[in-house]
This record gives sequence, C-alpha cells and structure tokens, in this order.
Amino acid sequence: MPDVASLDSEYARDARWRLGFYVLAVCMIALDQGSKYLASTHLEYARPQPVFSWFNLTLHHNEGAAFSFLSTAGGWQRWFFAVLAVAVSAGLVWWIRELRRGQTMIALGLALVLGGALGNLVDRLLLGYVVDFISVHYQGWYFPTFNIADSSISVGAALIVLDAIIGDRHGNDARGTQES
Repeated sequence: MPDVASLDSEYARDARWRLGFYVLAVCMIALDQGSKYLASTHLEYARPQPVFSWFNLTLHHNEGAAFSFLSTAGGWQRWFFAVLAVAVSAGLVWWIRELRRGQTMIALGLALVLGGALGNLVDRLLLGYVVDFISVHYQGWYFPTFNIADSSISVGAALIVLDAIIGDRHGNDARGTQES
C-alpha cells in the first residue's frame, strides 16, 4: 500500500502538469482577443488587405456559428451559442482535470479547444458577434473568414481525434483508461 506522502506528491505533480494546459488555454484567449482587437482597430469592415496572393486580412462580424451558420436567425443564436460554449468549456475543464500526467496529446487538444471556445465566447458576450479576419482563397474560391480562436479549436479537435486513433505512448486511450 503506497504511503500518503507519495500519493500527495504524485497528486501535486499531476496538478502542476494540468495547470500548464489551463495556462495554454488562457494564452490562446489572450492571443485571440489581441489579434481581434488589432483587426478591429486597423482594418476596414469587409475591405480585404492582401498579405499574399492566397491570403488576405478582411474584417467580418459573424453573428452565427461556423461558416455563419444561423447568422440571420434573429438574435436568439447569440445566447444559444454562448450557453453552448459555457457548457462545452465546463466539460473541457473537467475533462482536463481528470487526465493523468503523460496524456499530453489529448490535454493539448482539449486546452486548444477550451481557449478557442472561450475566445469566441468573449466576443459573443461583449459584442454580440464574433470578429473574424483571416481570409484564405485560391483562384476565386474563398474559404469562410475565420480567426485565431477558430484555428485553435480546429487544431485542438484534430489532436483529440488523433489521440483517439493512435492513443498515447503509455497505452492509454483518450479517456485515460488502460487498454487491454
């Protein structure tokens, strides 16, 4: 039977390890909000500023969700997506809390999704819309404008899926349970 001191020490190490991922989420919120502030103060609405032949900075306000889904729904979607973001974020905070040291890929993915969700939530609550400004295009085809939070969510989701497919090096699946 392990002694109490070693259990306390292991718990403290795990807590410090998890704290790093919460800090990453806060850093993503700060990066997202800072970039949106710069875009909002330096770009004219809907006027592209070319950076490369395939990349513009173009300020847009998205009142809906991904790809402007429900953007013309009449206003209720602001609160629906805000409540959804709070619920998902609470679940992500709990999920990270339950992870064990060594489940780095899933923790990184969850932290990126958490930071992105909260970054867009700040916009929804304070502005009533999400600030988008990154515009990628090719030969007349334009991908919907997005922001740093959206990128964080996408990369995080990819890491979560990748972790579910390959698992981590300790033989644990995405839930942290030992595989047989």
